[in-house]
Order: sequence, then C-alpha cells, then structure tokens
Amino acid sequence: MVMKSDIEIARSAKLIDIYGVAKKIGINSDELIPCGNYKAKVSFRVLDRVKNNRDGKLVLVTTINPTPSGEGKTTMSIGLTQALVRLGKKAMLCIREPSLGPTMGVKGGAAGGGYSQVLPMEDINLHFTGDMHAVTSAHNLLASLLDNHIHHGDAYHIDPRYIVWPRVLDISDRSLRKVVVGLGGPNNGVPHEVEFAITPASEVMAILCLAKDLKDLKERLSRVIVAYTYDNKPVTASDLKAVGAMAVLLRDALNPNLVQTVEGAPAFIHGGPFANIAHGTSSLIATKIALKLADYVITEAGFGSELGAEKFFDIVCRVGGLKPDAVVMVVSIRALKRHGNGTGADAVEKGLSNLEKHLENISYFGVPVIVALNRFIDDTDEEIDVVENYCKEREVPFAVADVWSKGGEGGIELAGKLVSLIHNSSSKFKYLYDLNLPVKDKIEIIAKKMYGADRVVYTVTAEQDIRLCEELKLDKLPICIAKTQYSLSDDSKLLGRPTGFKITVREIKFSAGAGFLVPMTGKITTMPGLPARPSSENIDIDKDGNITGLY
Repeated sequence: MVMKSDIEIARSAKLIDIYGVAKKIGINSDELIPCGNYKAKVSFRVLDRVKNNRDGKLVLVTTINPTPSGEGKTTMSIGLTQALVRLGKKAMLCIREPSLGPTMGVKGGAAGGGYSQVLPMEDINLHFTGDMHAVTSAHNLLASLLDNHIHHGDAYHIDPRYIVWPRVLDISDRSLRKVVVGLGGPNNGVPHEVEFAITPASEVMAILCLAKDLKDLKERLSRVIVAYTYDNKPVTASDLKAVGAMAVLLRDALNPNLVQTVEGAPAFIHGGPFANIAHGTSSLIATKIALKLADYVITEAGFGSELGAEKFFDIVCRVGGLKPDAVVMVVSIRALKRHGNGTGADAVEKGLSNLEKHLENISYFGVPVIVALNRFIDDTDEEIDVVENYCKEREVPFAVADVWSKGGEGGIELAGKLVSLIHNSSSKFKYLYDLNLPVKDKIEIIAKKMYGADRVVYTVTAEQDIRLCEELKLDKLPICIAKTQYSLSDDSKLLGRPTGFKITVREIKFSAGAGFLVPMTGKITTMPGLPARPSSENIDIDKDGNITGLY
C-alpha cells in the first residue's frame, strides 16, 4: 500500500466545524473568536469560568537526543491524544506552533505527520492566527523605541556598546546575527552594532508563554532590560514607556488557538519558544485551561529531556504551579543507531546509553515514565526487541506506537499503558534545584545531573555577567541553558552518553521579564542559519492555489 503524503492526508480529512470542536471539550461558543471555519482564538478568560474544576492529568512528552530530522515527538503527542479519545477518555493536546524558520529551513513543517496531524495543516505551518507576527512586532517596536530615544537626546545616557535588546524575525538568516544600524548620517539615528534573533528566541515569546493573564503580561514586559547606561544602570521597557503599546500588539496573541487533529480531537496550539535557545513549551495559559477542561492533557517539551523537559519542570511548573503526572519518553531506532554509531541491532544496543541517561534525568524529578518507540517502516523486530528487553530488565513500561500510519489506533497500546501507569504510580514531582542557590551552583547542578558533565567553565564575559546579575538582584531566577540539542554535551558531535567533558558558558543573557537567566554554551546561536538545501526549495503553489512541499 502506498502511503499518502502528509498534505494529501490533511486535505482528505473531514474537518469538524470549530464550534463542534469547542463543544467537545466544554468551551462555550461565546468564548470563541473564530478565524475561519476550522481555527479559533479562545478567550483566556475561560479560565475564570472553569477555575474551580478539578485538574486533569498532565502528561509531558519528551525524547532522547534527536537526529536532525527529529524523533516524531509532536506526531507521537498527537497520536497519543487520539488514542486516549478512542479509549473513551476526555483528552486534549497542548503543543507549540511551528516557526517559519524550520519550516522553510530544515523540517518543512511541524504539525505532526501521517494520520497524527493537527489541522488545518497548511495554516498552522504558515501564518496561522498571526501570533508569531504579533510577537515579532511587539519585540521590534521596543527596539525601535530604544533607538528613537537615543536619537532624540538620550535622557538615560545609554551606552551604545551595551544595547542588549536584539531585533527579531521568524526566518533563519545567519547574515543578520551581527549587523550595524544607524548608518547614513545624523538623520538616520546613532550607529551601533545590533543582533538579530529568530522570533521563537525572543524574550517576548517567553513572556507570552509564561504570562498568567493580561496584568501579568504587562508586569513582565515592564521588567525587560534593553540596555545599560554609562554608569551600568539597566534601562527597561517601562523606562521607555513601551509596555502599553507592546501589550496592545499582544492582546489577541495572549488567547490560545483551538484546532483539531485528523481524528477530531481538540488541540491548543499556542506559543513557540525553541527548547535549545529558550524554554521550549506551549503557553502556560493554554495548559492551565486544558487541565480544567480535560481528564488528560498531553503536552510536549522541545528536544531531549536535558533541554525541554528540564526547563518545563524547573521553569514552567514553578511559574504555573503545575505537577506533571507522567512522562512519555519517545525513542526511535534511527536515533539509537546514530548514538550507537552504526547499523543493525548492535548499534541500537550501543545507543541505549543515551536512553539510559534520559531515563535517569526523569528520575531526578520523581515523575513516572513510559518509553514509547516511534516505529518507522524499516525498523526490524530484532531491533525493537533490543529496546523492549532493555526496558523490561529495568521495569520501565514500554510500548511500540505506529501513530504515523495508523493514527490513534496505532497508539492504543501506549495510551492503555500510560493510563495504567498514572493510576498505579503516583507522581512525586520535585524541582532539580533551589532558586536561592548561587547562579553557578544552579548551572552546575543542571550540567552535572542533566548532561553528565564533569565541570563547568566560564569565560571572562560570563563571570562579569554573573557579578552583574547579582548586583541587579536577578541571581535568584531559574536557569534556562542554551545548548545544542544533538548531544548531552555542548558539542553536537559527542553522541551516546559522553563522559569526562566540560560545559563552557560563554555569556549569560538576562531575561528579567520572562523571569530566567540564559547561559549561552558551546556554539549555540539565537539566530539559526539555513542548510545547503533548505526545505523552501520544495515548497510551491499552483495556479489553483494548492500548496505543495509542506510535510
């Protein structure tokens, strides 16, 4: 049987009117702001109506260190939600919205795959409801107001060498990482060097995804640090009187986006911070609403457990008071072979050292875990048996899932075992570190426990940043380490479970509004580049308006 492409499956699916999707999960029609027939904004004020409902069970989907193609974590999250619905459970999905950077660069789309997709797939992968543009506009408005302030007299005496607020756009473009603005004479501003970051790395994106309501959004925006004066005093968005206008631009973006899966299961897609350079999870507002409406909420955290999952536990759960009930650890045979540096069952066995570390990582947080093997068409029974036997020996629940080709039906075993795990193993959730610890101690706990590093070294710049954050009383904030997703270390070429390595912190960025510190490690950058053959080369539209190349 020839499998249809993702876009063919998406177009052949019979969609439910968005009001029908809302009714399934208990959202009233007057709480919807429709964006066409099949997608809608949901007023964040729904939370006021349902705040006394009992919370459902919160399940986090994470993975081992992925291949460049990913491990199907989003596809698994969607398929698992559909499987729970097939088992008669009231389930809801909460995931991030795709960025145009990866869509046009590496992945070609990030709305799941096969018969485990969120729809309308083309809209979600492209401009969707405009949230990315709203974040981009609010962020760049602040950058513009900062430069405008300097041009018109600079009452704060800002040191142009210490402007720390970049500009952003939602396209990968390495040429914009370091640029000079203000050239062309006095009428064009004051020349200075600036950076560009991709929109998912914007602090405004992080703020949107961590804000509890409009009031909290504005309070967080007011704390954003954009520059420093000649006497090392921070200048904030509040100082530049930017908060009101930024909040206006973000007003609609604060409302979660409601869509559906191929099988009609309700899904919130809201926010899109990357996990290697930001905190990597869907919005707190969407998750809290879903928990009040559903018995099971499936959410995901970007990349491996040492990145997205750690940040979800130590940042998002602290802010939102969340207590995860279970973790689904997604693995693939191809990723295990990559970590085992070979082919066949022997390489799979060698690659299990990477899975071993990620299971250990989850154990630090006290949350029950199940391993889900995302089955690909060329996986052999012998290779799968290696993983199953490994889990059986360690008494870790295991299930093979084929949700790409079979949808919810292909995730029934996983869904059943997950429900059993939740009801038979109570979560003893705890954080990895105490916020009151010194900054270096928090970084080293993450590096040594999550990554398996021997030590952490700091550049002169990073040391200066630590002293400054202590002076500004930001040292009690949680840590959001920016690190490569392909390795447990900060070197993408060190696969498996490396030992004897160090983590190098180059600098520390202060996200005072979002409420965390961002140590930059290795060669990680907040503005990705495009590959030699970007996915955009395959994307096209015909004379009838049909899009091709999204997958």
